[in-house]
Amino acid sequence: MSHTPDAPGAGSDAPNLDFAGTTPYEDYVQADVLTHLQQPRSDDPGELVFLVTTQVMELWFTVIVHEWETAARALREDRVPRALDALKRSVRELEALNASWKPLGQLTPAQFNAYRSALGEGSGFQSAMYRRMEFLLGEKSASMLVPHRGAPRVHAELEKALQEPSLYDEALAFLARRGLPVPRTVLDRDPALRYEPSPEVEAVWAGIYADPDQNAELVRLGEALTDVGELVWRWRNDHLVATRRAMGAKTGTGGSAGVAWLEKRATKSVFPELWTARSHV
Repeated sequence: MSHTPDAPGAGSDAPNLDFAGTTPYEDYVQADVLTHLQQPRSDDPGELVFLVTTQVMELWFTVIVHEWETAARALREDRVPRALDALKRSVRELEALNASWKPLGQLTPAQFNAYRSALGEGSGFQSAMYRRMEFLLGEKSASMLVPHRGAPRVHAELEKALQEPSLYDEALAFLARRGLPVPRTVLDRDPALRYEPSPEVEAVWAGIYADPDQNAELVRLGEALTDVGELVWRWRNDHLVATRRAMGAKTGTGGSAGVAWLEKRATKSVFPELWTARSHV
């Protein structure tokens, strides 16, 4: 006697394979769109790795911006647990973002040069979503909107991000509402300007950390922000090392200063008083 297996979905454990149109997975993930966005400009097989890795970075930038905007909004509403959840998620996402350097981190100059000319004037500093990340960290610069004047929607989003308080601005405003002596010069500063360290803010964080039992929730907030700052610093240093290996001290694509610019960025601390305050606890 022959045995005919149950058809998928007909009383068996097999998944449903028959759909009238595209699969529900495709409808949700848009995988067909994602996997056909790659348009290499050279015949070198290594270019696809560079292109896909860069696109993956852009997706992580998008998620991290979402998390930090969520955290900033939660702090504005005095919802610390919600802010902490978003910051903790962003830490895991930053770890995944930083791992994106692995496929590129050991490129030799010859391997990178095989397709570097295909990049033309394209450079990572032109990434609008990465710029929004930097703005949320307090690294504001109106000049960084200039490359996006030809893209009205992107330019408008960056202009909005430039004018809004950063994640750190919202954290300091929250501390002030908790009765801590954050100076008015910090609270009332123009949010479109780059954040500059304040001795008074350093003293506020030092006081919080000096009495962790009394300030348990604020210490958790400080540590969550410090985790973010550490991973951003690691991102910048991994970028620097990968660039050094691939192209040395040559001028970067798009006319950027390349390694010299990255070295300057790598020395900067994110949320600076959270680091310097530790010397006074």
